[in-house]
Amino acid sequence: MTIKKKLNALLREVIAEAEANPAFQERLAKALGPDEKPVKAPVERERQLKQTEHKRPSNRRTPAVLDPVQLARNSESELRDALAKLDIEQLRDVVADYGMDPGKLVMKWRDAGRIADRIVEIARGRAQKGSAFLPPSETVEAKADEPTLPLEGSKE
Repeated sequence: MTIKKKLNALLREVIAEAEANPAFQERLAKALGPDEKPVKAPVERERQLKQTEHKRPSNRRTPAVLDPVQLARNSESELRDALAKLDIEQLRDVVADYGMDPGKLVMKWRDAGRIADRIVEIARGRAQKGSAFLPPSETVEAKADEPTLPLEGSKE
């Protein structure tokens, strides 16, 4: 006999005995466990959040407390003053929220000054992005009126 035939014969005997003997059927039911799993009530915790609140995933950082690009547009010193008031975790929040760590290195740094310098560097670059297409400012016009020195080797 093959194993398949032996198992089929065994199960048929168990089924026949369970149908004939109610005590055996009860012991078999206890051994095999309940037929259906009890249905649990849905968790109410998520409904407790207000409609305006959004639960952030646990692996996400808290939102940044300031907009470094906007502060850099105003002035670099204003940005540096605002960053000096933040602790290292808040600085990391700014870096994460504004995508200022493409190489995944800044988040590992432990020096708040170094992180602040990187924020200033990137925010300044983003604040000036596209400035080549803006009309020239008065300072640029004033420099254009000044005479330029002839280049070395030129025939002027």
